[in-house]
Amino acid sequence: MSVEEGTHTLPDGTELYTKTWKPEGTPRAVLAFVHGFSDHCNAYYEFFPNLASSGIEVRAFDQRGWGRTFKTPKDRGNSGGTALVLSDIHSFLLSLTSQPNVPLFLMGHSMGGGEVLNYVLHPDSPYTKSATRPQLAGVMTYSPLIALDPATRPMALTVILGRLVARILPKWQRHSPLDPKLVCRDETVVADYAADELCHDIGTLEQLAGMLDRGLWLEKVEVEDLGDGKKLLPMWFGHGDADRITSWDATKKLAGVLGVKGEDVTFQSYEGAYHRAHMDPGEIRERFVKDVADWVLKRAPASEAVAE
Repeated sequence: MSVEEGTHTLPDGTELYTKTWKPEGTPRAVLAFVHGFSDHCNAYYEFFPNLASSGIEVRAFDQRGWGRTFKTPKDRGNSGGTALVLSDIHSFLLSLTSQPNVPLFLMGHSMGGGEVLNYVLHPDSPYTKSATRPQLAGVMTYSPLIALDPATRPMALTVILGRLVARILPKWQRHSPLDPKLVCRDETVVADYAADELCHDIGTLEQLAGMLDRGLWLEKVEVEDLGDGKKLLPMWFGHGDADRITSWDATKKLAGVLGVKGEDVTFQSYEGAYHRAHMDPGEIRERFVKDVADWVLKRAPASEAVAE
């Protein structure tokens, strides 16, 4: 397994920090990954290296306003509105060089999970509207932001006032901290998250409003919203049933709605797991990465080029 750092330049000249985890030999599949709120692609511990050891190449990036992509304090959380967020994902995916018989999958966690779902489902997404689109073989999300759990959901009045102010001062920054104790049951992960300066908990009003709006759209999606005869991509949903940041119930509901179309839709629940199921202590941590790898490789062509 090898690791490479780099950048991806967006159409407006912004440079995204990128990182790639490569398996030995030819990969069986490529997994593009989108991180969540107050997070970055270097904060996923052994999840990506373990996928690489299974023959899956992981391509990840730090979104605008997050991780190593933001350069100055005023850039923190300045991801833009939904149109820009989805355009950035589209640009990154189109930059990935395709290889014969190496399928491309897209995965997102938390806020990134909500973004990924909007990217492939929303009628105004560049994936839906653009003449040029990445050839995706499947989509995976875990702990996606469809709805916030009641433990972390802001008061309705706060949301309403925030939306009004966002129209006037979209770039105004707001500190919106997540409780580190709700992130994971592993105390080391909790301590690392609390100490990580790149997990800054700051979003602009425009970014925060867009994040909530994307969730609201997903929460209300019904089969008829997806278009007659529109074939869905294979989809995998994972969620810990003890997550108190994003709603397990909302994820299960959406997976059920999409499954009504008779498509390849999987919902995997992890008993007792918190928001970062990939770092949950004990057996769940191992089972989570195996579930992800197995789901991807089942939909990828067999290859003898991957080293054991």
